[in-house]
Amino acid sequence: MFPFNFEWVWDMSHIVFMGGLWYALGILGAGMTFIVLKTIKDTAEGKGGDHH
Repeated sequence: MFPFNFEWVWDMSHIVFMGGLWYALGILGAGMTFIVLKTIKDTAEGKGGDHH
């Protein structure tokens, strides 16, 4: 079966599952975005890892 032609019924279990999936992916995406931006900021300010 082709991916664009599948049987999908929007019942409550699908809505809850997809809502939870996008909630979790949103939290992970926000966390990764924060880490990348903080890394870029720390690198630009010269905060290196040479204190080890």
